[in-house]
Amino acid sequence: MDTLQKVVLWRNLLAGGSEYCALWRTPEGWALRGTALAALNDHLPMVATYEVLCDVQWRTRRVVVKGTSGRNTRTINLSVDGRGRWRSSRKQLPALSECVDVDLGITPATNTLPIRRLKLKTGQSASVTAAWVKFPEIVVQPLAQTYTRLGPDRYRYESTTGFSTEILVDDLGLVTEYRSGWERVASL
Repeated sequence: MDTLQKVVLWRNLLAGGSEYCALWRTPEGWALRGTALAALNDHLPMVATYEVLCDVQWRTRRVVVKGTSGRNTRTINLSVDGRGRWRSSRKQLPALSECVDVDLGITPATNTLPIRRLKLKTGQSASVTAAWVKFPEIVVQPLAQTYTRLGPDRYRYESTTGFSTEILVDDLGLVTEYRSGWERVASL
């Protein structure tokens, strides 16, 4: 039986939206389930729902995303086995073979996965490659990223896109502040 661990509400400072996210403990590991609202690409309204299922070690196992922008709805179903073989609708995605985590570009929720999985000590850094789901296109590609733990609740995130920011998290690894991106406005 799934057990709710925490619910958060974030304000999206980049795209003028908000997000509801729930972290669940499941018999298989962990689940993130949420709904994000944003105004992307020339202020086009978008709603995205997602579910990310992880094993007990916070490795991504299944991802379902549905995004609607304007009249267009796109869905992606991803799965990954213990050998790093990613699939979408039974089609293998060899470009993602080095990915352990998924990074949903519409939410800070998926930063929790590498933060929890890597268990970095203050001053340590680790590079990962994530299966990056871009919005509003709902397409996936590999994205190299680096996480550096700056303090008990602070990390620096950097990606090969040239983006860098500081992330503050709570005791469960959920974002409280994603500098210039998201801020938590409520939690339970």
